[in-house]
Amino acid sequence: MKKNLLQALILLFLATFCPVSYTSAQTTYCNPINLDYGYTPIPNFSEWGRHRATADPVIVNYKGTFFLFSTNQWGYWHSKNMSDWTFHSRRFLRPWNDVYDELCAPAVGIVGDTMLVFGSTYTGEFTIWMSTNPEANEWKPLVERFGIGGWDPDFFTDTDGRFYMYNGSSNRYPLYGIGLNRHTMEPIGTRKEVYLLESWRYGWQRFGEHMDDTFLDGFMEGAHMTKHNGKYYLQYGAPGTESSGYADGVAVGTHPLGPFQNQSDPLSMKLGGFARGAGHGSTFQDNDQNYWHVSTITINRKNNFERRLGIWPTGFDQDDVMWCNTAYGDYPHFLPYNTGDISADKDGLEAARRTVRTTTTFTGWMLLNFNKPVRASSALGGYQPNLAVDEDIKTYWSAKSGDKGEWFETDLGELSTVNAVQINYADQDATSLGKVTDQYHQYILYHSKDGKKWEVLVDKSANKTDVPHDYVELAKSVSTRYLKLENVHMPQGKFALSGFRVFGKGAGPKPDAVKQFMVLRTEKDKRSAWIRWSPVDAAQGYTIHYGTAPDKLYNNIMVLTHNDYWFKAMDSKATYYYTIEAFNENGISERFPILKVE
Repeated sequence: MKKNLLQALILLFLATFCPVSYTSAQTTYCNPINLDYGYTPIPNFSEWGRHRATADPVIVNYKGTFFLFSTNQWGYWHSKNMSDWTFHSRRFLRPWNDVYDELCAPAVGIVGDTMLVFGSTYTGEFTIWMSTNPEANEWKPLVERFGIGGWDPDFFTDTDGRFYMYNGSSNRYPLYGIGLNRHTMEPIGTRKEVYLLESWRYGWQRFGEHMDDTFLDGFMEGAHMTKHNGKYYLQYGAPGTESSGYADGVAVGTHPLGPFQNQSDPLSMKLGGFARGAGHGSTFQDNDQNYWHVSTITINRKNNFERRLGIWPTGFDQDDVMWCNTAYGDYPHFLPYNTGDISADKDGLEAARRTVRTTTTFTGWMLLNFNKPVRASSALGGYQPNLAVDEDIKTYWSAKSGDKGEWFETDLGELSTVNAVQINYADQDATSLGKVTDQYHQYILYHSKDGKKWEVLVDKSANKTDVPHDYVELAKSVSTRYLKLENVHMPQGKFALSGFRVFGKGAGPKPDAVKQFMVLRTEKDKRSAWIRWSPVDAAQGYTIHYGTAPDKLYNNIMVLTHNDYWFKAMDSKATYYYTIEAFNENGISERFPILKVE
């Protein structure tokens, strides 16, 4: 602890007396994570506009380094700190494979000192690849043609050395599991049905944006297995990647092939806010054995499969209930520790940050410019400037060109403490298909206290990296009111922003607590409820926390501007507990007393 305190004091000294505009050694991150996402490689998936896309992520911690694989990126990433990701170009195909989906919803496993990678297929014509040096991009075939195949596969090595594969992607058929010979990859026995959706009981498994279950049956996909304390946690994505209710559920058993009992609520669900959806992902550990969950964020504007990735703190409570906290999950959060490193809060040292993390890594930095006044150099058609600050990743502002000098300005309304900025570019008139590795963004970010005298806050006019969701943590917070983003270079298309988001603390008071709160659960369908509360004048929005025990309020709903919510995601056989808090740019209110809802 003394060593960590000394390191944190050194960091604070450097930030105070040797200020720079931003820090490359960031201590925080913000969802969607900032990767050089490739563009969809499939032409008919981009008829309404070419766009970036990936989904179905797997992160594994291999010898202390994080490796990230996801759908159709023509390669993979590695990172030492879960912040700076290095891309490795690699087509995991053989001469006889002529497909776009070269690594669609990949399986990544660790067997001994070897990493295995395999893409989705039912043809039996895909290769299982192996590497003992993935950081150097060294791979060779382990099995040339993996005969049994599998769509949305997952590899799992048990603590006894036995090896398993799970797979399945359907709104009709279950997930399957099977043992494999870890040396030959030949199946051991026949595959076993391990779980099928039960939407008649679990409301969140119903398909649709409002979980109406009137259009299609819910889809189940993306199996992932985690073992903890002798129990097996089978995770799965549902009910469909198109909706903000896209989530990962979890079913628990005492054997890797079941039987499994479903937990009442999803493991990861992100309803409301800028980055919505938290489905089809995987769970991994950092170097301090803290758990994290990476999953898919939905955009679904230009195409159903327009998606990004997010990472959320995850773990197990004292009763071995698996949880994932997505509350304020698209605001800045602390990165995991690295050996010999410690993070510092820019508004007063947090040297005593928890060594054993609890359920949150939230910094407490609030969004400062939600629906605040904006100006821009130009606007293309209906892509008006206010759409860059409306906290909806599906909408965006676009300038008339991608030329140098196009700009966007946001007014915080008053002097505020700014800690970080997230710049989310939109794909307006992009031209690429597939992965592009030689493109980059360049910009200069200015700030002003009065809107007249401007100073450079961040200068990336010489940047040579692709940063579609650039997140900049300031080395030292700044008191300011206006921020202006000036384009220097766009990789392609027009200068367009789906979210120009400024984080820190406002100068005013936190909102008052909600005074009246009710959850009206229907008798006809106990999966559903109408949630309503008295509005708070100073609130930007509200976060509802709920769960099946008063000390297990692991799931949440973020609601902006409204004061009611139609909720259809409950376990019809469970008793629930609810509370609510209001928030604004200055902080979060006290919570309403917990309600019991039967």
